[in-house]
Amino acid sequence: MSRPSLEVADIFRAHAPAYRRDHARRLSLGQLKAMSAIEACRTTELGGHVARCDDCQRLAVSYNSCRNRHCPKCQGSAARIWLAKRQADLLPAPYFHVVFTLPAPIAAIAFHNKAVVYDLLFKAAAETLQTIAADPRRLGARLGLIAVLHTWGSALTHHPQLHCIVPGGGLSPDGQRWIACRKGFFLPVRVLSRLFRRLFLEKLAILHAQGRLRFFGDLAHVAAPLAVAAYLAPLRRTEWVVYAKPPFGGPAAVLAYLARYTHRVAISSSRLVGMDDQTVRFRWKDYRRADPATGVVKMATMALAPAEFIRRFVMHVLPSGFHRIRHYGLLAKGPNSPPLARLRALILDQAPKPTTAPVADAPPDEPASSARTCPGCGCASLRIIEVIGRGGSWRARPHRPVWCDSS
Repeated sequence: MSRPSLEVADIFRAHAPAYRRDHARRLSLGQLKAMSAIEACRTTELGGHVARCDDCQRLAVSYNSCRNRHCPKCQGSAARIWLAKRQADLLPAPYFHVVFTLPAPIAAIAFHNKAVVYDLLFKAAAETLQTIAADPRRLGARLGLIAVLHTWGSALTHHPQLHCIVPGGGLSPDGQRWIACRKGFFLPVRVLSRLFRRLFLEKLAILHAQGRLRFFGDLAHVAAPLAVAAYLAPLRRTEWVVYAKPPFGGPAAVLAYLARYTHRVAISSSRLVGMDDQTVRFRWKDYRRADPATGVVKMATMALAPAEFIRRFVMHVLPSGFHRIRHYGLLAKGPNSPPLARLRALILDQAPKPTTAPVADAPPDEPASSARTCPGCGCASLRIIEVIGRGGSWRARPHRPVWCDSS
């Protein structure tokens, strides 16, 4: 994979030392670790190895990844590993994408209470979906879902939202049959929105009463019980943004979506346009310029001071140990969850029977070779000849062209 001309790591290497010096007291340990990891990723600082092609004798130098979950370089491989495990969990049913978004006044509270409020967002959204699905007037079934947290907008602003991938149906209360939703329709979003609003505000009030919320800056006055009640009162009357997208086109489309969303970071290097001493420029979706006829959102270029770019990036570093991908209900990994094989059998029992002879299953894929492919001749014959220690340099001097993998 070719390396972008400008990477997030380049911005951090150039400007993060000054940012750390100027904002040392405001940065958490997790933010400092993420910044250092991004700067060191795929460099000599983390070590690596030297491989040689047995055919063309070309040398390939590869440096180790930092494996930090906020590093744009590392999330591609992490997503592929995660998806390989999830592929076996897919059910033969349509999948829907439901998004729960926090209004700006709640997002302001979440900014200084990330672990507590983000966890509440997961719990309130999952309870909302499961409660409405269990209602006999709606679906009357036990639901399963995968929830993925995103905390950013296209311009790197703080915009918490929960993306839920939900099979279009559920298990009957007696556990004996699969109840499918109506074709192309999952659950009424207005009903979801209002229950989500009520559950979230009720649980937020409990957290406040327990003293688990902190308020700073413009929200310092909200700490008092009467003040927080007045702050939240208008939110009980406004419509919260919950929407459901059309169902995916099939299991392959679900996997393609998950590949884009599960391990996404605040900004990828492909969106970067340029950098100098004064500005960092990147592409973003300007929703104010959406075409009124087609709804297509136009891309624009934003320029930020390097310190502001870093500030916006590190605000999306999650608290240590916080899980941003969670499974609920039928898709949870627990002793009370029904086996996926049984769910598949129940779904297929209700599926229309084919009128033609079934097609034989394709033979299993051959196991992938563990050998790496030479970037020069394309042969899978790279062999490691030297391991580079952290901060060390490689000793094998080249007699042939050298390819260095820092992407």
